[in-house]
Amino acid sequence: MRMMNEFEAQVLSDLSVLKTQMTGLMGDGNGGRIGELERRIERHEQNWQRAKGFLAAASVLFAVIEVAMEAWHRR
Repeated sequence: MRMMNEFEAQVLSDLSVLKTQMTGLMGDGNGGRIGELERRIERHEQNWQRAKGFLAAASVLFAVIEVAMEAWHRR
């Protein structure tokens, strides 16, 4: 069996660091930074949809109030 030279040892060391970084980024199947980002984006999208629904309901309410005020004013 032959010994590793300096270059091969450096490559294996770099691959070990890369593997550790990829595990931190992708996770071990249950998480990781990318999974956390996906969950945060989903929560953001849900909150955005709720805000849009609230604004739509508020605009309808204001329109009804405006029509009622116009009708009352014309009377």
